[in-house]
Amino acid sequence: MKYFQCIFILLLISSCSSQKEMNGNYSKVEIQSILDEKISIRAILSDENYLWYAGDNGNYGKVNLKTNEVSKYKVQSDTTVNEIRSIAQTKDYIFLLPVANPANVYKISKKDNLQQIVYSEINEKVFYDSMQFKDELNGMAMGDPTEDCLSVIVTNDGGNFWRKISCDDLPRVEDGEAAFAASNSNIMLEKTKSFMVSGGKKSRLFASDDFGKTWQVYETPIVQGEEMTGIFSADFYNDKIGFITGGNYMKQNDNTNNKAITFDGGKTWKLVANGQGFGYGSCVQFVPNSEGKALVSVGANGIQYSNDFGNTWQQLNEDKELYTIRFLDSKIAFAAGRNKIVKIIFSE
Repeated sequence: MKYFQCIFILLLISSCSSQKEMNGNYSKVEIQSILDEKISIRAILSDENYLWYAGDNGNYGKVNLKTNEVSKYKVQSDTTVNEIRSIAQTKDYIFLLPVANPANVYKISKKDNLQQIVYSEINEKVFYDSMQFKDELNGMAMGDPTEDCLSVIVTNDGGNFWRKISCDDLPRVEDGEAAFAASNSNIMLEKTKSFMVSGGKKSRLFASDDFGKTWQVYETPIVQGEEMTGIFSADFYNDKIGFITGGNYMKQNDNTNNKAITFDGGKTWKLVANGQGFGYGSCVQFVPNSEGKALVSVGANGIQYSNDFGNTWQQLNEDKELYTIRFLDSKIAFAAGRNKIVKIIFSE
């Protein structure tokens, strides 16, 4: 009997240890400076060897993840290139989409930096907010309305050709409903689902089961009703578990009605840490391999961490000038913002 009791205790300890490691019970971070220069960066992504970034004045580049060496480039154009707040990738190409008019999608070879415009939209109302690829063929970008629906463009051939979805095939937006290009996290493409979030006077979730052919729209409890309120960032751990954050950009310390979680693919949302934790959130991301329990947010109240589905939050760093964050693995993330890119190492 004692033998079996010992085995049980050992298994229990092992299980608890694995669970602790999986969930990443972090209490501190180490910050390493990667880039320090005058640039605003709201769009980053990582592939196997590099962290890619895009910023203002047509600037973009990559960071070697082994050496931290930074390679800097600039979009080649005869006209002024607006700030680039959307970035996406396939295996061999990076795609950049600046905000405002004209909306040009730049396809850039990772191998030799060859650039080409594969989509162009000229409209004084055009303003794209976020872009992502689902796989090597299918990509999607979303932006503010130019008519009475959100702007959505898609590609099904790896980014060579893009088409804009007609408003006849999209839900109508409410008056004052648009989106915020805060951190390239308004659109999320999962295996079977496509998600978009809106903000402003109306803040909702748009979900598609067929890559944009049909859409369902779900209400959210995030603060809304004014021009600078609503969802500024969203992330989905899988098709079911998702998190939204934002708030009131004009009242950045207000932490009411600015964080919510879903466990049913966005059909219903629950406010969490209401009146607690951080205020305005610029970007939120799930920690990999955490079963959706662990999240990190950057914004007006620094680097914030939760290990209980967003119900409670701990400030791990006070830097208020980080706009976007992406994880390399469960313990290492990169963040960027005003004049900087940093590497963040999480530990207990």
